[in-house]
Amino acid sequence: MTDKITTAQELSGILQIRQRKGERVVFTNGCFDLLHIGHIRYLQSARALGNLLVVAVNSDESVRSLDKGQGRPLNPVDQRMEVLAALACVDYVVRFDESTPLTIIQTLQPNVLVKGGDWSVDQIVGKDVVEGRGGTVKNISLTPNISTSLIIDRIQNMGIASDISNPIERRSAPPDSSLPDPTMPA
Repeated sequence: MTDKITTAQELSGILQIRQRKGERVVFTNGCFDLLHIGHIRYLQSARALGNLLVVAVNSDESVRSLDKGQGRPLNPVDQRMEVLAALACVDYVVRFDESTPLTIIQTLQPNVLVKGGDWSVDQIVGKDVVEGRGGTVKNISLTPNISTSLIIDRIQNMGIASDISNPIERRSAPPDSSLPDPTMPA
């Protein structure tokens, strides 16, 4: 575990101190289920809007409530958070269990709220909270033709001649017994 991964309550005090020093806190949220170049570019762009970047990650149950597709999330929340925390552009990672990040935005009070370009600024949850205290809300253009869903579709289509309903059975080599079984709960 890394010191970048924390709770909203712990992070709130840290951010207040940093904001009193004049630092701008940027906040974004998402599932970040299968990290790809679109995510990296998005997070780097978000980080450039302030002095530190907080990424709130949907819990597993929260992802399922968003109807992202069967079998999602692919990776459990603890692993998704650890991968994000390994990125230099990410300063803090927190999880949230609700279907929207409104409560965590109210708790953390960021200066800048960011979402991808597929969200209009008026649709961004927490807009009123952030703007109400003098902050800004922005959307960042997405990398074209890159998304977790598209990557999953491409992987599934690679095995179109075989049974794509169970990608584990399509392995050509026996599984490495030293690795955790991806079909079993963590």
